[in-house]
Amino acid sequence: MIKSFLISALLLIPMLGFSQVNDTLQEPLISLEKKNLLKNLNITFDMRTEFQAYTFRGGDRYYNGIQFENGFTALGFSAKLHDRVNFSFRNRFNKGSDIQSLDQLGSNIELAYLNIKASPTLDIILGKTYAFYGGYEYEFKALEVLEYNDIQSNALAFVTGAGITYKPIGGHKFGFQVLNSRTMLYDDIYGDVVAENIQEPDWPVAIVGNWRGSFFDGKIQTIYSLSYSNQVKSRGTYFFTLGNKYQNRNLSLMYDFNYSYEEVDTKGIVTEIMAEESVAEDALYIENWLRAEYRFSSKFKGLLSLMTSSAYGDATTNRTHLRTSYGMVPTLYYSPFKKIDIRFFFAYIGRYYDYSNYAVEQLGAANYNRNEVRVGIIAPLLLL
Repeated sequence: MIKSFLISALLLIPMLGFSQVNDTLQEPLISLEKKNLLKNLNITFDMRTEFQAYTFRGGDRYYNGIQFENGFTALGFSAKLHDRVNFSFRNRFNKGSDIQSLDQLGSNIELAYLNIKASPTLDIILGKTYAFYGGYEYEFKALEVLEYNDIQSNALAFVTGAGITYKPIGGHKFGFQVLNSRTMLYDDIYGDVVAENIQEPDWPVAIVGNWRGSFFDGKIQTIYSLSYSNQVKSRGTYFFTLGNKYQNRNLSLMYDFNYSYEEVDTKGIVTEIMAEESVAEDALYIENWLRAEYRFSSKFKGLLSLMTSSAYGDATTNRTHLRTSYGMVPTLYYSPFKKIDIRFFFAYIGRYYDYSNYAVEQLGAANYNRNEVRVGIIAPLLLL
């Protein structure tokens, strides 16, 4: 019904409100003869709106609050332009629209790329896209995740570049990308707050490779990745992820292991803990993430996410443990409709931040925790 209405509206728009002389009219972009082309166009509107109640406790600080929030709002377009060419675009309205100095797009533009099918097994991707990092936490877009672990909360996921995917027979898929490692020039990110030995490289580049595996008719799946990104001259980040998934009829189990060694701290957590005037160096992040989903019925689904993240910094002559964070997110979904994906949810988010003795005694850090209860709606809507 919605699709028929939108098609009719698009066809009528060129004929409405134009009473000028005929020679000033232009031929409509979509003529009646070409209306079937709309079958190759998808328009999506994704939204997550929630009511939150939260508390924060740490040291001598305590505060709480209640509010409504638009956690995720995005409009997306995808189209089949040719038998071998597809286009994807997504604008997320929860992000700033300032033009980024490196890739020359607003940070609200998450996707703007072409997918060219070079052969039945080989695709070429060009434009602003998602990096092929591994893991199932990263696989979920922010619409579906109420709380990311520390690395994904601070990682830059959408950047400009080129990539290929190769899918041989057998259910496996391999990907390789060459991307900008940032959307902004280094000086625009940090200004004068840089170490003396840090310089802008000729090309801030990221090299990413991944493997998607499938075994036992898809019951066991993997998303593994390895990447190197050159953040500054001669110094970069080594990041690998091992994502594993088990799937049967009603149960899904996912486990990710993340390891990120950063010669210049790109996540900012170690820099914040050490309270340095310049960006921290030789930072290390190690994470575990587990998510279990179980479908009780066609209308009810429950999930539980558990996470830990440990941060290490070069505080002394040896790398020192600074902080471990813990998280848990139990959630219950209710889907009342059969033909449209609208989900009401009730969730608890608990995050606990435990600092090492060194961080407490030498850097003045203090343990704290954050607790939230959320009631809301998730609606990934296909408009056309």
